[in-house]
Amino acid sequence: MGAEFLFMDDNARLYRANIVDECLQSEDMIRLDWTAYSPYLNPIEHVWDMLARRIAACKPPPFCLPELRRALLDEWCNIPQDQIDNLILSMPRRCKACIASSERHTPY
Repeated sequence: MGAEFLFMDDNARLYRANIVDECLQSEDMIRLDWTAYSPYLNPIEHVWDMLARRIAACKPPPFCLPELRRALLDEWCNIPQDQIDNLILSMPRRCKACIASSERHTPY
């Protein structure tokens, strides 16, 4: 992955399994400290939501794994870059909201 690679997870218990820690250590991967109450700070969660909504709107919906795979790839490529850019640009505002809420619920 490279020397600058950081592993970020959402502090879910399954990511905290000993075998995961051992694997990360064996690969010299550094885990980014991440508060458990702030998944909304991770822009990819919002991209996954966009993708899920686009798949749910497919007419007809995919009904087998190969169709789902194709639909996911197509929809992933069709997410407008400006939506991704807006998520990235919203990060300072999201971080401020998280800090102000003492890591509890925010409007994001």
